[in-house]
Amino acid sequence: MAIAKIGIIGASGYTGAELMRLLCRHPGVEVAYLTAHTYAGKEVDELYPHLHVYRGMRFRAFRPREALEEADFHFVALPHGEAMEVVPPLLEGGARVVDLSADYRLPDPGEYARWYGKEHSSPELLSRAVYGLPEFYAAAVREARLVAVPGCYPTAALLALGPLARRGYPLEGCVIDAKSGVSGAGRTLSLSAHFAQADASVKPYGVGSHRHTPEIEGRLAELSSRPVRVNFVPHLVPMSRGILATCYLDLGPEASPGDVASAYEEAYSASPFVVLLGEGRFPETKCVSGSNYCHLGWYLDREKGTLVAASAIDNLVKGASGQAVQCMNIMMGWEETLGLEAPGLFP
Repeated sequence: MAIAKIGIIGASGYTGAELMRLLCRHPGVEVAYLTAHTYAGKEVDELYPHLHVYRGMRFRAFRPREALEEADFHFVALPHGEAMEVVPPLLEGGARVVDLSADYRLPDPGEYARWYGKEHSSPELLSRAVYGLPEFYAAAVREARLVAVPGCYPTAALLALGPLARRGYPLEGCVIDAKSGVSGAGRTLSLSAHFAQADASVKPYGVGSHRHTPEIEGRLAELSSRPVRVNFVPHLVPMSRGILATCYLDLGPEASPGDVASAYEEAYSASPFVVLLGEGRFPETKCVSGSNYCHLGWYLDREKGTLVAASAIDNLVKGASGQAVQCMNIMMGWEETLGLEAPGLFP
């Protein structure tokens, strides 16, 4: 196996640190280039002591020519609105790019401007970006030069609902009740993520206005070939990692447990990172913490025709950096699981 030289642009955030943690044990790569505007010149293990394996390696300021000279595959872990400034020169220089921001997830630049409050500076790349949810888009990811990693909430919601969308079940008006740990807010300080604010408290936020809503609706519409509108309500819970998405939908009296089970089994029979718990058994975030796995369970009320489907992921791994590495593996023609096989940390 030829060793690929990897760059991480924006390596000082939580997703960048998680990329470094995952890639340090990946047999096919060498992390060669790390950037962090705020921490340029600082050694990695000064900021993140747990990443002592990178001792002696420093964060740098991003320079396109230097990036292209030192690495040929780049992860971009910059905030929304900043990634689209660095992705074009990397692509023009011949690099392959996996972007963890939202800048290339929405195919419509107008929709991006509406939800993210900024005009897109490289709209011509939106049609070339492949949505990086391997369970549904692996064939396109394999041929891509630019992959947009899904958001953490959309990953959890789409893994729970995608097989049903493909089968043609009605999703209009379904409720997605999702709960996330505070690391989803990133390293930037915010009042809601302060310990005194978040500890021993649970609250909904972004109701009716969360930026992940069009991403969820758009991909469900694509999978089901019909318009879809959902009621997405995220909640902040007092834990560091994890997302639990509990989805409620009315399938009608014709739905049967066997049909629902077969929809999930068919969708994920070749998906190494989706663990089907089956009907009546539900996931918990603790069991996927630190891993790239999604645990999925469901229950169909036969009398009412209502389904409850729940998925659990680690928001920083399957919801971000682990999924990015999974996409890289596919793009490089490697085993999809390479460097990602470790199960969750428990307890």
